[in-house]
Amino acid sequence: MEAVALFSFTASEPDEISFQKGDIIKVTEMEDDSCWFTAEIQGKRGFVPENYISLHPYPWFAGRVSRLDAEKRLRWQDTGVFLVRESESAPGEFSVSVSYGDRVEHFRVLEGGGQYYIWDESFCSLNRLVDFYKTHSIAVEKVVYLRDPPSSPRKPRLAQALCDYAPPQTAHLHFLRGDLIDLLDCSSSLTWRGRCRGRVGIFPPEYVQPLYR
Repeated sequence: MEAVALFSFTASEPDEISFQKGDIIKVTEMEDDSCWFTAEIQGKRGFVPENYISLHPYPWFAGRVSRLDAEKRLRWQDTGVFLVRESESAPGEFSVSVSYGDRVEHFRVLEGGGQYYIWDESFCSLNRLVDFYKTHSIAVEKVVYLRDPPSSPRKPRLAQALCDYAPPQTAHLHFLRGDLIDLLDCSSSLTWRGRCRGRVGIFPPEYVQPLYR
């Protein structure tokens, strides 16, 4: 899963990785109860702080979904509809689950030397692997091209403040740069409503970076 760095970060521990704002980061493992992700940058693997990066939203990335749940989601979908999930049996690795109509097949994504592969072709990220198998058959016994899941509006649940915001109006939400904001209503293009530091209020969306998890 790819992410972009919202801010520069300097590692303070040997198992952390430094990066610069705007760097593209490969996230390889996400723990639900941790504020740190395992990631890879220029061949080096280590921890990065969750609130310094923004995951690129891809509808096919399901995160920690079991094999059984993936089959429930995909069975009877059109052939080729797929999702990428974190492997149950091998933490830090991934599997591609693909609908064959009446059944679901699972392809383990192997990783080595910073490259990802299922068959002979290797790729520098999951995103490029997925793009390749949208135009090349992922199956050997029959032709199956990956197809994006049926589209559905995806709304962010969190945002990170890009700068301080403290207007005099009491109805507005005050926050500081770097704060995480729970998004309660994003339906308007002019003002959003959120919760931060125990307060609820409205604010202009251009002051924040939506986070898709």
